[in-house]
Amino acid sequence: MNSRLSKRVQSIQPSGIRRFFDLASKMDNIISLGVGEPDFVTPWIVREASISSLERGFTAYTANAGLIELRREIAVYMERRFSVSYDPENEILVTIGASEAIDIGMRAILDEGDEVIVVEPSFVSYAPLVQMAGGVAVPVGTSSENDFKASAALIEAAITPKTKAIMLCFPNNPTGSTMNAAEMKEIAEIAERFDLIVFSDEIYAELSYDEDHVSFASLPNMRERTILISGFSKAFAMTGWRLGYVLAPPDLLAAMLKIHQYSLMCAPTMAQYGALEAMQSGMDDVEKMKQSYKQRRNFIVKSFAEIGLSCHTPGGAFYAFPSIASTGLTSEQFAEKLLLEERVAVVPGHVFGAGGEGHIRCSYATSMDNLEVAVERIGNLLQKL
Repeated sequence: MNSRLSKRVQSIQPSGIRRFFDLASKMDNIISLGVGEPDFVTPWIVREASISSLERGFTAYTANAGLIELRREIAVYMERRFSVSYDPENEILVTIGASEAIDIGMRAILDEGDEVIVVEPSFVSYAPLVQMAGGVAVPVGTSSENDFKASAALIEAAITPKTKAIMLCFPNNPTGSTMNAAEMKEIAEIAERFDLIVFSDEIYAELSYDEDHVSFASLPNMRERTILISGFSKAFAMTGWRLGYVLAPPDLLAAMLKIHQYSLMCAPTMAQYGALEAMQSGMDDVEKMKQSYKQRRNFIVKSFAEIGLSCHTPGGAFYAFPSIASTGLTSEQFAEKLLLEERVAVVPGHVFGAGGEGHIRCSYATSMDNLEVAVERIGNLLQKL
């Protein structure tokens, strides 16, 4: 059967995150810092709105681009919160999670052999999605010395005649790093000078703790070359609802919509009604969750320092990315020993790109009780080592 499979698909490795989740699922007394998912239940007002839509019989397809009411609300929200203005009629598309938005964006712009610069460490799906669209992912690393911020100089050095786009994510998964307007402007100038498209994954925008999030599309001359990706999974605790959205200029959006309408038709109707309520009435819940994450962030960074792990303070998302280089183990060896000997699941940093080696990703989207026990167990392993 392998001879009948696509060579492109065969060349893609399975997600490195899944291996540790699968191991942990077969073990008892596990504390997981591995899942990038809120530990909060979707707010009741959102669930109630979705239930109500079912009770009222709203079970048919929506427009391919999504409910116009939801797209209008997204437009109002994005302008009010992040100072970016988009036309809900032809510049906003509701997708099956932010992942679909990235996938169809790559497929819409890439021809065989086109290159996309991917700033690493990065979410595990970026490079494979480039590859599945026929492109070539070109990694550009960051370092803990600079709090894992993207370097405009390194991005420029990686540009070739085949470069078509830059893939950014901030606040970042897995490092939690953020960028301010001045840092982003340096990258924006490069994008403009070399006529590149910028994919800006801002799914964690609402979870920025120390300074307000600045959207890449809000920078001068960037709206017309930015594919802005966001969604409801993280800030609104709606991961299982699988609902995201993408904002882009009309020509780019039309190309993505073409792929979306043939492959997926539309996002689930009842989820869209829930998302509409989330945007209209859910911001108080978002703020409460954000403050809880910030408290946990402060605790885990302080605790890592106390047990001897160097860890920069993440400015957003809900991940810490401490260095385990002092142990002499690879990130995979450390994560495996931690799981088998201390029953704590984390994600080895190398799965997020070569720049992640020597680190582990720890999600603090779990209870303070779990975090306290997890840090104690990690300390136990460090003492053994």
